[in-house]
Order: sequence, then structure tokens, then C-alpha cells
Amino acid sequence: MSDEISLMVFAAGLGTRMGDWVRDKPKPLIEVGGRALLDHALSLRTDICPVKTVVNAHYKKEMVTSYLRSHQVIVLDEWPDVLETGGGLRAALPHLGTNPVMTLNSDAVWLGENPLVALKSKWDPKTMDALLMCVRLQDTVGHKGQGDFTRNANGMLQRKGDLVYSGAQIIKTDHLNKIKDNVFSINRIWDIMLKKNKIFGMEYNGLWCDVGTPEGVILAEEQIAKMAPQSVSQNTL
Repeated sequence: MSDEISLMVFAAGLGTRMGDWVRDKPKPLIEVGGRALLDHALSLRTDICPVKTVVNAHYKKEMVTSYLRSHQVIVLDEWPDVLETGGGLRAALPHLGTNPVMTLNSDAVWLGENPLVALKSKWDPKTMDALLMCVRLQDTVGHKGQGDFTRNANGMLQRKGDLVYSGAQIIKTDHLNKIKDNVFSINRIWDIMLKKNKIFGMEYNGLWCDVGTPEGVILAEEQIAKMAPQSVSQNTL
């Protein structure tokens, strides 16, 4: 894969599932195991060295911008609307460039291998339009929903199954301009790729913690406490 890779971290959600936890701070700044969620996410970039890192922000965006001032990232102000994952990624393209990009949700904690390194090692732009990191339902922590995909013997994904999309992927951005709406989910781009059999998945080797709720934060901290420090993806920023 080309070294010219950029990273988009999604941090513009309202965090409504967090309830009172986001009264005084945005969800990306909530601490899990003594570190802000944004720090958990941004630490993963150390081993892939993206040429640019973009973080979007909306709710209490001034706090996010201030927090990231020394982190060598570009902060995009999504205002007045939250553009969702598809619209947010398209809005960031002037900064991300035309190459495939990595995207990462900020409301997860990874206990095991670095998912971005794993994705980069398996990416094949000749056959793939997107490569999604997925997690088996039994390897999720704090996840209350069902699975999202099934993966065949060749690694291609289909809707429905026991694999949960983790919030990490490599994706080509060509299809983004086919959507006329300003606000849209990345799922609409995946649907285009699914019809062409161009969307692939891999399974995460470790535990993945969904920390989008207070209960998820508590469960993630319990798992972090159980694990040896070297087993947790806590690279230095």
C-alpha cells in the first residue's frame, strides 16, 4: 500500500447515548482507563504514520479543538449540521486527498493488535474498494446490537451475520460524489460497493469495546484492568 495514507477520525456525534456524561464535555473527551477516547483513537496512528490526520467536531467543538491543539491534527468544524459518516468524510476530502483513506470511530477501545496496522497489511487496492475491520459478536464488549455482516471464504462481505463493524476501515472515496445529499451515512457507499462485490472484511484479533454508553465505558475499564499493560493498544502520541 502507498505510504500516502491519511486518517479520518469521526468525533462529531452528539453522544446522546451517554446521557448526563456529556453534559459538561463531548463524548470524545470522556476518559476510559484514564485516557480520553480521542487519545485512545489517535494513539493507533503511531505505527502507520499517516501523512495527515483529520478529526471532525460538532458538539462542544471548542473543547475538542482546544484539546487537540498540540496533537498535530486538522480539526474540521461540522456546523450547523452533523454530516454523519459519509457526509463528514466527503467534507474532509480537500484535506485527505484522493488516495484511499483510513477512517476510525472515536467511541471504541481496542484490546489487542493495532487495527490500523492490520488493515494496512491486508489492503489490496486492485480488488478492494473498501476493507472493513469486523469483530465476532463473542469478541465484543459493551455492544448491545446484532451483527452487521457475513464474510465468505474470499473475504467479501454481505449484509447480515455475526460480524460487527468495528468503526475502522480503509476505503476508496470515488463514490462519495455520487450522493447528492449533504448528510448521509457511509452505509450508502458500502451499498454501492456491495453490489459490485468490492467490499471486503477481516476479523479483529483481540477484544473490541463499544464505549458509546456509560455501561460500555465501565465494561471497557474492567477489561483494561484485567489485561497486562503490553496487551492494550496504548501507543504514545
